[in-house]
Amino acid sequence: MDVWTRNNIKIVGNQSGPTLFLAHGFGCDQNLWRLIVDRLQSDFRIVLMDHVGSGASDPKAWDDTKYSSLDGYADDVVEILRDLDLRDVVFVGHSVAAIIGVLAVITESDRIAKLVMVTPSPRYIDDDGYRGGFSRADIDELLESLELNYLGWSHAMAPVIMGNSDRPEFAEELEASFCRTDPDCARVFARATFLSDNRADLPRVSVPTLILECSEDAIAPASVGAYVHQHISGSQLVTLDATGHCPHVSDPDATAQAIAEFALPA
Repeated sequence: MDVWTRNNIKIVGNQSGPTLFLAHGFGCDQNLWRLIVDRLQSDFRIVLMDHVGSGASDPKAWDDTKYSSLDGYADDVVEILRDLDLRDVVFVGHSVAAIIGVLAVITESDRIAKLVMVTPSPRYIDDDGYRGGFSRADIDELLESLELNYLGWSHAMAPVIMGNSDRPEFAEELEASFCRTDPDCARVFARATFLSDNRADLPRVSVPTLILECSEDAIAPASVGAYVHQHISGSQLVTLDATGHCPHVSDPDATAQAIAEFALPA
């Protein structure tokens, strides 16, 4: 299947500039990057995509088995890089897509020059000596709620994920994005996301890496950002003066500036 159709690929911005590859998180689509695109398209060529099962990706491409693992999404990213012959790419992944980016870097480090991880988490469930922010019971309850009533889950979780309760329009946009996602696909992607454990993959990242965390984030607490920073050699950790799990929506100025400063050649 043509990757352009499969992943609803769009390329915008300065076609002679450095290439940013923007990958969205669970329940989102490429539209949530629009504020970053507005701020960076004069300096960068920007590649946008929707993960299969999200946004305007091709529903015929969905495969329960393939997309029950983050490796399936990473394989798609690698295929896009190869089919479009993209090189010296700065991969920017939000939330779970940051980990998808890690997996893609491990496979295709000769095409991905730099990695930007926006509010990443390699494991959401607490473990001995590791605080991911959730107990296994928390995650089981979250997944059960999502599977029983996806629309109700979307309405309840969007404000928690987005934060910024004084600006409810952000949560409303995220909820609308959730509701555009096919519930059956969302259930599979949710399990792949919230049950994943990719801590062992972090030391295998061999490219310059920027980790962006927020000062308050109910999904990826500061302990997670510190862990990712500690386990990716030479990485940079920047704490944005922003709240919530989606700083590209809630504080696009600071997020875009951090990405640009890291991505542009010195």
